[in-house]
Amino acid sequence: MSTRQLPNPEFVPNSLNAMLSRIHRSRQDMIRPVLEDPREYVLLSIHELAARRQVDAATVSRTILAMGFPGYRDFRRYLHQLSIAHATALDQMRATIKDTSTFSSRVQETLDSATSNVHRVVNSLEIHRLRNLAARFHRAKRIFILGGDLAESLVCFLHYILIFLGFDAIAATRAGHITHLMRDSTKRDLIIAISFRRGLRQTVEGLLRAKANGSYAVAITDTSISPLARASDEAFIVPIDAPPFTSYVAPMALLDAIMSAVANYRTDRTLTILKEAEKEQRDGFRWYPEM
Repeated sequence: MSTRQLPNPEFVPNSLNAMLSRIHRSRQDMIRPVLEDPREYVLLSIHELAARRQVDAATVSRTILAMGFPGYRDFRRYLHQLSIAHATALDQMRATIKDTSTFSSRVQETLDSATSNVHRVVNSLEIHRLRNLAARFHRAKRIFILGGDLAESLVCFLHYILIFLGFDAIAATRAGHITHLMRDSTKRDLIIAISFRRGLRQTVEGLLRAKANGSYAVAITDTSISPLARASDEAFIVPIDAPPFTSYVAPMALLDAIMSAVANYRTDRTLTILKEAEKEQRDGFRWYPEM
């Protein structure tokens, strides 16, 4: 069993559709508005939520138990993760605009959030996981990096470093490209899939296809309820919230740590490659000549 960085390792919910299929349609109708607008309900007690939905607390309790949650605390934790997954730029911008806030305080809040995100990665990342993952990089025949939309920037960074270090790495950022590449993936390949919020369809479907072919799949995402986290062999959960938009400072810190682990796993190999690259780095034609 792989180790995962999940906020609640005791309980990881199934897909939303699977949970809803366990309950009667009338209870689906009662709980669905809560799931569709989790921010409105995540801070409520079970009695407050029941009053909002015009039912008694016992009905809410029986419904969430039937869905598979051990208790209301786990359901609220799920609502919190759901609110992260479904957050939009408008939601984040509205959250930063308060009656007492100023221009300076809003900008400072963004910086503070980004800094906090990096600290969370530093404080929670287990070095032995990175060593084990580095070993997989070195054993893999090919390394596929899947992503799209804004996460394409992370894919490009990881791909560049891996190519520089001499790995057979392939970046896939378009739906058709991912589909065709993953059709031919094998158990000797390593898949790194990067997507946040609800998960970009092309990235999730690509990971699922690779998994079906026996590839080892690693997910980088921001919530434990992401379909990437549920489907992968190993998941790294990193925060990206830094209102009013999204910050990739924490995912970049994670990628830096992974690449450090890969480079240091076999230092003799890395040093040989760096020596070969040194001349171009010192005197290559791409550098501006006056420096």
